[in-house]
Amino acid sequence: MSRRLAPFLLATLLAFPALAQPAKVDFGGLKQDTSLPVNVEADSFTVNNADGTAVFTGNVAVAQGEMKMSAAEVRVEYGANGKGISKLHATGGVTLSNAQEAAEAQEAVYTIDSGTVVMTGNVLLTQGASTLAGQKLTVQLKDGTGVMEGRVSTTFVPGGN
Repeated sequence: MSRRLAPFLLATLLAFPALAQPAKVDFGGLKQDTSLPVNVEADSFTVNNADGTAVFTGNVAVAQGEMKMSAAEVRVEYGANGKGISKLHATGGVTLSNAQEAAEAQEAVYTIDSGTVVMTGNVLLTQGASTLAGQKLTVQLKDGTGVMEGRVSTTFVPGGN
């Protein structure tokens, strides 16, 4: 059994006896250096100086190192005094991915400083041939761990990566 599949299988087996319990999973493939620059591309961009936000709309693509996020719209929340990005609020078919794993949801909030991504609404995580679904996925990018909550279901392929 591969090293990456073992934690996924364990989380799956632990989730089935009580599906209301959150499923803890290894997201080593989504581990990310959150100090890297965040690049954003979109069809349009608007700024609201009054509330310190900016909105990217249309084919939004966000990249930070190997991590990629795409959505219909991403609202940027700046930090204190307008310095740096505090949070990214993505809506409209959000996909978070890298070379090994991908997660899809209706919405996602990425808090840059803590390295936390919270995805909500029909979340589907794909790790190789295996999938894990629920209503809320919280990923800690700094250490590659996460929790799936809300009627968790899974399909895993024994021996597959």
